[in-house]
This record gives sequence, C-alpha cells and structure tokens, in this order.
Amino acid sequence: MEYRGNWNKYLELLSERYKNVEEVTEEIINLQSILNLPKGTEVFVSDIHAEYEPFLHILNNGAGIIRSKIEKLFKDSVPENERSTLATLIYYPEEKLALIKKDITDLNKWYSITLERLVEVAREITSKYTRSKVRKALPKGFDYIIDELLHAQVDLKNKIKYYSQIIRTIIDLNRADEFIVAISNLIKQMAIDHLHIIGDIYDRGMSAPIVMNALMKFHSLDIQWGNHDILWMGAASGNKACICNVVRICARYDNVATLEEGYGISVRPLSTFAFNTYKDDNISTAFIPKQFEYNKYSGTDKVSIAKIQKAISIIQFKIEGQLVMKHPEYNMDDRLLLDKIDYKNGTIRIDGNTYKLNDTDFPTIDPNNPYELTSEEEEVMTRLYESFVNSDKLGAHISFLYAKGSAYTVFNSNLLFHGCVPILEDGTFKKVSIMGKTLSGREYFNFIEQATHKAYFEKDDLGINQDYKDLMWFFWCSPDSPFFGKERMATFERYFIDNKEVHKETKIPYYKLVESEEICNKILREFGIDVSEDSHIINGHMPVKAVKGEVPVKANGKLLVIDGGFSKTYREQTGEAGYTLSYNSYGLLLAANKPFESKQNAIETECDLQSEIILRKENVERKRVADTDIGAKLKGEIEDLKMLLTAYREGMIKEKI
Repeated sequence: MEYRGNWNKYLELLSERYKNVEEVTEEIINLQSILNLPKGTEVFVSDIHAEYEPFLHILNNGAGIIRSKIEKLFKDSVPENERSTLATLIYYPEEKLALIKKDITDLNKWYSITLERLVEVAREITSKYTRSKVRKALPKGFDYIIDELLHAQVDLKNKIKYYSQIIRTIIDLNRADEFIVAISNLIKQMAIDHLHIIGDIYDRGMSAPIVMNALMKFHSLDIQWGNHDILWMGAASGNKACICNVVRICARYDNVATLEEGYGISVRPLSTFAFNTYKDDNISTAFIPKQFEYNKYSGTDKVSIAKIQKAISIIQFKIEGQLVMKHPEYNMDDRLLLDKIDYKNGTIRIDGNTYKLNDTDFPTIDPNNPYELTSEEEEVMTRLYESFVNSDKLGAHISFLYAKGSAYTVFNSNLLFHGCVPILEDGTFKKVSIMGKTLSGREYFNFIEQATHKAYFEKDDLGINQDYKDLMWFFWCSPDSPFFGKERMATFERYFIDNKEVHKETKIPYYKLVESEEICNKILREFGIDVSEDSHIINGHMPVKAVKGEVPVKANGKLLVIDGGFSKTYREQTGEAGYTLSYNSYGLLLAANKPFESKQNAIETECDLQSEIILRKENVERKRVADTDIGAKLKGEIEDLKMLLTAYREGMIKEKI
C-alpha cells in the first residue's frame, strides 16, 4: 500500500487524533454503531413573522413529540389530567412549578413521583442517541446524576435502591426544583434533533428580537432566508431602500417598538420630520396602521403613526426610483411612478390607464425632479442609516442569520427554500442577467449566496461593493427574485389608489407549474437531488388559503408548502395558525396548527397546541442514521479510518504509544 501527496499528509494529520491501531479500531466500531441508530427528528417551521409565543411553544413541546412520548409511557397508568400537568411542567418548568407548589399538600411525595416520571420521559426521548451525544447535552451541575439515572438498569434488584436513593437525596437536599428545570430542558433539547426555519422570521408580529434570541440558543438548526429576512439583512448592510421598507412595515403594523426597544434604533428624527411636514395633512386611511387584538396602537396616537408611515413611504419611493434608474438591468421601470403623477389634477398614469389619487398632499416632491430627497429627508435617512448599521444587537442577529442561513439548503434529500425558483411558462429555468452574468436555477441561487455576503461583510470604503448592497433591495422585491415571486410589489398603488384591480400582485409561473410532479422533479434534479420517494421541495412564503380549499401538499406529495398563517395577520386568509412538519425515523408528519392563545393560558389551563394531521407519510423501513446526510459523512470517515488502520499495520505510518 502506497500513499502520495495530499493523502499521505491527510493520514498523517488523522494520526495525530487517532494515535494507534487501538484508537482507530475503537472509533470505527463507534461510528459503525451510530450508523445503526434511528434517524433523529427534524422539525420544519416557516413564516414565523415574529410571533414569539406560538413559536416558542412548538420548540417547548418538541412539535408534539414530548406529549406523544408521555402518552406512550403513561396512558394506561397515569390519569389524563396528570399527564397534561407533566407535559406543561416540561414545557414551562419554572412557571408551572410556581403554580403547582401553591396547591400541593405533600410536596415531597409529589416530587418523588414527578422526578421518576421525568426520568422515564428523558430516558425514552434520549434512547435513540449515543450516550456520548446525550452527555454533551446534559446540564452542568446535574450531568453526572442525570447520566446515572438515564442509564440505570432499574429492573435489576441491586439497582433499585441505588436509583431510589438518588431521587430521595435530590429531594432531601432541596434541589428538586433545580433538577426539574434541568431535566425538562434536556428533554426539550433532545426532542428535536435539528430545526429548519424556512424563512421570514421578521416583520408583522411584535417579537422578532425575542425569536432571534431563542434561535441563537437552539442547539442545531439551519435557516433559509425569506424575503422579509433579506429585507432586514439589506437594511443592516446599509441599503437605504431596505431601511425605508423596514421602518414603513414596522409603522404599518404598529410595531415601531421592535426598532426602538428591540434594536435601539431611534425613529424620533423621522417622527419629528413627519409631524412638521404633514401637520396639516388629512392623512389617507391607507396609512392608518393595521390593528389587531394584540396591538391596540400600543397606546400611541394612530394619526402620528400614520404620518410616520406616509413620510417614510415617500422617501422610500424616491430612493427606490433612484435605484431603478441607476440599475436599468433590474428591468423595474414600472416602479417609477412619482414622475407619472399629474400633481395639478391629482391623477396618475399606469399601464396606459389614468387613476385618481386618494391623497394629493406631496409637500416634499418637486414635480420637475420627483426622485430627489429634500435636505430634511436626507438628514432623516442619514440618522436612520447610522442607527441601523451601528446597532450592536441588530448586527449580532444579522450575523447569526448569515452564519446559519442560506438561500437554499439540501438536507436528507429534501430541498428547502423560502419562496420559489424563477421559471418560465414552458418549464425552463428563467435566465436572469445580473452583475454582468446570466444565471438560472441553482447557479443563480449560488450567486445570491455570494452577493448577500459581499453586501454585508465587505467594506465599502471605495464604493466597490455598493452594487452588491443595491442588490439586497432587488432580492426583496424584484419579479426575478426567488424570495419574492410576484410580477411587481404594488406598495404605491395600495397606498394611493382605491381601485383594487391595481393592487393585485400576480404570482410568477412557478406557483402554477409546481402543481406538476414532473416540474418538481426537474427542480430537485437541478439542485443535485436524486429523485426518490424520500425527496421533497419544502417551501413557505405563500400562505395556504385553506378556507378557500387550497392544500399544502402538492404534486402528489413532492411539494410541501408550510406557510399556513403562523402570523396573526394572515389568519383570516388561511383559516389555520401555521403548519408544523416533522420528519423522524418513521416518516413525515404534517400538521395544521390551531390558534395558540398565549403562554400564560397554556401554563394555567394546561392546554397544549392543538393540531390536525394533514399528511402522514410512513417509511417502508425505519430510517437509520446510515440513511441520512450525516450517515454519508460518517461512512466517509470510516473509510478514511480504515485507510489509516491499514497504514499503521503496514508500517507506512508509525503508531504513537
């Protein structure tokens, strides 16, 4: 056996980690054993839109996995109300403990029963993982104790007293509360092996920073950027058109607190400018913020918010117009609308038709140069720009989005992306001309990956990467963007024209064509996936309008659209409260969630998230780690170790004693 070049160097490096035949053999046996374990559970969630409490509940209940384990273990031995209490205790241990202890008379007895049940649940939920993996997840302070309890052979007589004594000692030392919290957190962590976020963490709801904090603490996940994520990424990179859109949407949904309290981004300069500029303006109802049961204008005057929204909207249309004129290759001239206004008659000409405007007060627009910012508007944008690019907390969250996120992901034969693939009516991938390149399909997505990173991470001292920063707005709203997927974004029309016909945003051909299994298979192959029963496209972005008969499962099961109205703003359209997709060793399970009232209600009433099974796709044979992407990687490592083993045995590399 002879090694040359890089292989010899690689094996020499590998020998530093596995120093002799004994260590190599031990690791091969270990990896071979892992390959035969059941596949870990993946959970897919899309379009969170800053709805923190229902999202957190899905993480806490392991997408229903924890309750199913409790039912499996205790259905015939523990009353239903006690099973519900146990589940809620695991989901919210600190809060539930405080309530339970108010009503328990014999607390030590309750502790003893509860600790034993929690250990049983933990043992069941960790049973498909290696002891090494479980140990890495064990909470500090209780790691040795929990490890012993999980692996104690309680059916052996000589272990029963040992097991019981551990439980008794925890209670006697007044550590039961801390232990309950620790083992509950372990159960929650091990319930979901890997989390997929299929885009749109931001906008609409009130708690994007809280959602991001929760994701940053999660042990294993990936993110596929949605159009609203791209928008915030663009704003953080300093794209002023993206900044305007972010601020406008926050005002539209009465969610300015996300900027000011969540990220320390002050809108006071904009607010002052809006009040002074539009103090005598009869604001159009189109600018009155959206009102929902959870944001009753936050105690703020709705007219003030409306003025902020109008002020930033006009600035946005100006800056977007500048971008369109700067980049004719974007082919977005139809968004140049300020120069189509007849300011004297209060009308606008669009696509050969004349429409009356519902608001004709444009004090900052020069009809002869409508896309030029006034000096006051320039000052407002300078202040907003500085706030966005210098916010440490926003920077940390956006950096995390880059670290864990991508335009698309291929994971265990599934293709994950948020929106769509630009495709023509004839089923061919659309060629997009951008930055001097003509790209389509997977190659286009790969370019987007590079461009978004350049926009955020490359310094702009010489203006070299300004075109990449400009692209962030293009990715937000261009018909050629895989994050958007519509022929135009009719923001101006929705604000200023009452005729709803011009509000329509027509979807690109992708959304019609992917009803076909053939087209879905073509897309899967384009992204390097061998089409099989186990391969799917998993999307979000377009809410499934179940109330109108739409279904999330398309193309004979090849496409799963899991945007079901997680955000409360979409509930009337969808009739659901989001979808949760899980993929474990037994198969796929797609569930439609019912509205989640609140965390407090869940704790007090022990009401779990209610779901209806939409799709259950069971594997013919139970999936093992060997059948996954991780399994393929482990098989490669085993082959490398076998080569090192041979090198040791043939004396090509010397063992280290």
